[in-house]
Amino acid sequence: MTTPEKTDHRLLFGCMGLGGGWDDAPHTAADIDAAENAVEAALDSGITAFDHADIYRRGKSEAVFGEVLARSAGLRERITLQTKCGIRLAEEGRPGLYDLRGPSIVRRVEESLERLRTDVLDVLLLHRPDPLADPADIGDALTSLHRQGLVRRFGVSNMNSAQIARLQAHMDLPLVANQLEMSLHRRAWLEDGVLVNTPESAANGFPAGTVEHCLTHGIGLQAWGALAQGRYTGAQRTPEETATAALVTSLAEAKGTTPEAIVLWWLQRHPARVAPVIGTSNPERIRACRDAATGEPDLSHDEWYALWVSARGAALP
Repeated sequence: MTTPEKTDHRLLFGCMGLGGGWDDAPHTAADIDAAENAVEAALDSGITAFDHADIYRRGKSEAVFGEVLARSAGLRERITLQTKCGIRLAEEGRPGLYDLRGPSIVRRVEESLERLRTDVLDVLLLHRPDPLADPADIGDALTSLHRQGLVRRFGVSNMNSAQIARLQAHMDLPLVANQLEMSLHRRAWLEDGVLVNTPESAANGFPAGTVEHCLTHGIGLQAWGALAQGRYTGAQRTPEETATAALVTSLAEAKGTTPEAIVLWWLQRHPARVAPVIGTSNPERIRACRDAATGEPDLSHDEWYALWVSARGAALP
């Protein structure tokens, strides 16, 4: 097996907010303009990796991004384009489900390429595990996509270490990324490693050893929900969030940066060098993340711990 080629972007722009509503209404010229403004804000902020999924806005997120690429000569060569497949949204008479059958993966990729108006994906992630999927079938499909020059690299999303290892055993191509919900608010991925032999460990719920498996095998961690829906940079909902937001603001003022950068630096400071995915489509808020895209995280050991303890609202065990 070859050594994994890690995705080395410090920050990714999540495109789920582009494309209008979560319905079958066609996207509009205004939706394309809004997408172009968001993409320009991301590029201005040093972000060159864009994260999609075939289901976002029922395909319209990819479609408006494809329109933006068509408007901007040379843009495709300047960016990393990543999408996901494996979730099928509910339709009349059928519930939502997961589908990682080989032919389905190939078909979804071909549809994404058409919507995105590109010949190749830089990265394809499998969006969620499909309990009925045959890993050998998945491996064959991904290998075929790679040999055809349609996808350069592969990864997963929302998978644990055992699922990753089982899939990798049926692939010669290395898996390069695992995208998980990770933030200062969603800390189960972190606390899994420190709650061992405590009563709290049973309630943690995060699959033990997943972060360590990814570190050991060179699989980059991407964090969706990284800004925690603005809990520490906008509206707070609990006393712990209010106290943590005040600490975030204080650190941002002391370091001459934004609260958004502090929240993202907290993830990036971890040895796994987590790559946050920011989901906002607001150009102003995208630009507020610039320092997390262009510089090293300026948080000391004690500052990082202070944020963690404040967010959890209790001392460490």
